[in-house]
Amino acid sequence: MCDFGGFVPADGLPIYLQIVRYVERGVAAGTIADGEELPSRRVLSAQLGVNPNTVQKAYRLLEEEGLITSRSGAKSEVCAPPEQAAALRTRLLEQEIAGFVRSLRQSGLEKEAALELIDRLWDRKEEEA
Repeated sequence: MCDFGGFVPADGLPIYLQIVRYVERGVAAGTIADGEELPSRRVLSAQLGVNPNTVQKAYRLLEEEGLITSRSGAKSEVCAPPEQAAALRTRLLEQEIAGFVRSLRQSGLEKEAALELIDRLWDRKEEEA
């Protein structure tokens, strides 16, 4: 069963969207697997200390996205075969990188300088690993 033990609510984003992001990132990273059960809406709402309608809204969005399936009276489960998880990973990375690029542009950094900085930091990270 999908574990929400690592879920930490953050300010500024509605809880239901944070739940959606948590599941999306887990699927993209491979920590939440295809076919894995999600906690029931009541169980998750009690675990997170939120209204059951909040969890219901998150699950409904995940269903609309095609990331989970739910049957009446049954628990919801992840529906993300490897190709869907890979596409989700790409989409999430593109969103994060787009925000990063916006920040670089707003700071006035030129593209070449930004690429040099990324290259230098990328190499440093490889050396630390």
